Amino acid sequence: MSNLDNGKPTRRAGAVILLVALIFALPAEARRAADDFARTLGSDERQRFEAWYSAQVFFDASLDAYWDKVEAKRAQRRAKRPRGQAFRDSDYVKDYPPKYSGPQISASLLRRWRQFRDRDKPKEEVKRRELPSVRDYLAQARRHFGFQPERIPEREFKRRYAQEALRLGLTKDQIVRIYALETGGYGTADMQAGVHPISGNGRPISSALGYAQLLAANSINVLSKHGLSFVERLSAKVRATRDTAPRRRLEHKLKVLRRMVRTAKSVPYRWSRHVKFSRTSRGMALHVMNIDGDIGPWMQVVKIADLKRMAERKGRPRLSGAEIELMNLAGPATGLEMMLETGMDKPTANFFSRRGYYRNSVVRGRDSKGLLEALETRMQANIKNKGAQEVLAVFDELLAGRPAPPRPVLAPRASNDPPPYPFQGPNLIAR
Repeated sequence: MSNLDNGKPTRRAGAVILLVALIFALPAEARRAADDFARTLGSDERQRFEAWYSAQVFFDASLDAYWDKVEAKRAQRRAKRPRGQAFRDSDYVKDYPPKYSGPQISASLLRRWRQFRDRDKPKEEVKRRELPSVRDYLAQARRHFGFQPERIPEREFKRRYAQEALRLGLTKDQIVRIYALETGGYGTADMQAGVHPISGNGRPISSALGYAQLLAANSINVLSKHGLSFVERLSAKVRATRDTAPRRRLEHKLKVLRRMVRTAKSVPYRWSRHVKFSRTSRGMALHVMNIDGDIGPWMQVVKIADLKRMAERKGRPRLSGAEIELMNLAGPATGLEMMLETGMDKPTANFFSRRGYYRNSVVRGRDSKGLLEALETRMQANIKNKGAQEVLAVFDELLAGRPAPPRPVLAPRASNDPPPYPFQGPNLIAR
């Protein structure tokens, strides 16, 4: 029987040819290092290593092919979006990233291979780059603006934060759930990602600060977009303050705020430029406004309100806390896309970069609906923690002391936009 009769030898030969092609497609240095290491091994270890290494090459190639397909589909959707064209099932990759299931090698052999592979690399002592801490941001604010933010008791900060959220049309349930997810349910107004807000243990893993975990670039963005309204509100507070000492303190803060707003507006209004500026000492200085007792609550809640307003413009006036958080996690436009009927059952790999997908454990291995459910589950669990319970109590106090707001007139959803995501926690309050 010929190869053509049953196909099996032909397929096997094809696989071998493909594997050889993949191996030779590797950089010559990588191939040479693997060959040289293999020659140092005994026959059994060499056989295991070569099988593992070949499987790794094949797997890496399949992974690259998968993400190339994801990016091609994403480019198609990106081209459709400005034309207002509806997304179809064919615009998405429907399978999940491949998982390695090939031969394994022992931990000791893997360690020896890595040592051999890296043997010729420079032996420089590379000190781990320390990210700026709250103390560093405060130092830059004093240096550039002669400013020290006013610190107020934590419960009072939460009260002002809740007041601002209600003023901007956000609900208790939305805010508490976002707080519970972003801070684990125990965060403080000056909490920095990576540093425990109670014990102070840990080290910064990003610039994210506060209840909504705003990055330093977010602070620049907020001051550029909303800074003039902050100036107007603080000016009104100055005029309403009669006592000399508090008035002088507020007048100084107002001068600083004006300078910071001018600084933020001097940077082109593009996220990439805000990120770049946030890494400068002057950009770092703007970040401290997040923890000021007067301006901090406005800054920390306004990003959430901006997501709410964008959803309303897109015909989605009623969002859960998890849905708002999805917009924050994936990006506003992408988050809304994930909530469309066509996006709900698609793997999250369609909506995140390759690096972002593997870096965030809550994202991996889920579709959009599953991610929303996971966010909701985490929120529900963290609401039980002390800080979240305090935020709930503050909202209850504020709501008990004010008349019920009039029922809002909601904008109609676009005809091609499905109703809001149906998975709702038992305590979710519609906006």
